[in-house]
Formats: sequence, C-alpha cells, structure tokens
Amino acid sequence: MFNDIGPLELVTIIVLAVLVFGPDKLPKVIQDVMRTIRKIREFSESAKEDIRQELGPEFKDFELEDLNPKTFIRKHLDSDELGLKEIRNGFDLKKEMAEVTDAVHSRDTDSSPSSSGSGASGSGRLDMTKKPEDPGPDDRPPYDADAT
Repeated sequence: MFNDIGPLELVTIIVLAVLVFGPDKLPKVIQDVMRTIRKIREFSESAKEDIRQELGPEFKDFELEDLNPKTFIRKHLDSDELGLKEIRNGFDLKKEMAEVTDAVHSRDTDSSPSSSGSGASGSGRLDMTKKPEDPGPDDRPPYDADAT
C-alpha cells in the first residue's frame, strides 16, 4: 500500500501526527484509521464476491485486476496459445538485415561469384545513391506553405 514512502517521509508523517493530534490522542486516532481501512477492505471483498456470484460459475476465477488493459493483454499473450514465442525465437534480426542489405546491393546469397559481375557499373554494384538533379533555368523550387 505504501511502497513508495521512504524512511524520511515516514518519520515526517509520524512527527506531524504527534504535533497535530498530540501524544494523548494519537493511539485513538490510529485505531480509528485502522478500523476504517479494515471496513473498506471488507466492503471491497464483499463487492468482489457479489460480482463473482452474479457472473456465475464460469467466472469463478475472475479477478478485477484483469479489467486493467495491460494486465489483460499480458495474461492472454503469455499463455502462448498464439505461438508467439516460436515466432519470436525463430526471428533472427541480424540474418534478416543481412538479407535485406544483400538485396539492396544486388548480391545473391546463393549464387556463385562469377554471376555477380552483372550490374550498372563494372564493379558489380548498383549505384543506389540519390543524385540531385540540376534545375533548369525556368524551373522553380516547389512551394512549401509551412516554410513561409
């Protein structure tokens, strides 16, 4: 419940409680607060039990935390009904990137070195760089409404 309260903050709360309520009334205030928290928990548990009874026996293992979208998705994806772990384990990113790089540079991974000599230039590689075209004397640059 109070997982994010540090020791300094806890000491500060205790000192403030002693100053506000005084050492005489502090034990009664703590008892009242604990009684209220206990009643809220009992009310919450009874509400959960009522919801489970109304939903029927097929939802007996239903948890209200499952209504959180992140929890719902995590629970259903971790069950591995879709075979996602096989897909994730079978995917080799380095191999895929190497194949894409070879395809861009027009290299055939299964071909012999003698067949790789065909290309636009004598080096066996295609020139994939984008070269700027020289604008003609009557060509205007494109109009950009955001730049003006």
